[in-house]
Amino acid sequence: MWDSKKPHTPAVTKLESRTLQAVQSRLGPSLLVKGEISGHEDLLIDGSVEGVIRLSERKLMIGPAANVKADIIAAEVVIRGNLKGNVRARGRIEIGNDGSVTGDLTTPQVFIEDGALFKGSIEIEKSTEKETALSGSESGALKVAAASAGVTNV
Repeated sequence: MWDSKKPHTPAVTKLESRTLQAVQSRLGPSLLVKGEISGHEDLLIDGSVEGVIRLSERKLMIGPAANVKADIIAAEVVIRGNLKGNVRARGRIEIGNDGSVTGDLTTPQVFIEDGALFKGSIEIEKSTEKETALSGSESGALKVAAASAGVTNV
């Protein structure tokens, strides 16, 4: 009754969709997302998000018009808009001069531009074995650099 010689096309479709994946996704300015966002591609947020964002292997960019109330886990986070929540990055966190962050940051590298607003704490987390050999004076230099950028809670 069923012809077993029919070509099986779903495998071809799956292969094509994998090779055509988007490099970056975007949430536009008119979008509001409540809940959890997770994925394996870079994300640019220009709208509003409330909840949790997990992009552990990818980059998250929060645009200047964005309003985000979320805890974030990503490889890299660039903040140009308003963020209320804690951020954990494997690579680095950057707060632009038009960015505002209220929350705690955990990362091996943090950049805070002049004019950025930040209220919270920063924990510098070692990312590789090479960095675990840092002396206490180098660790102190990180605190001094953060303080000179206007960060009061290091």
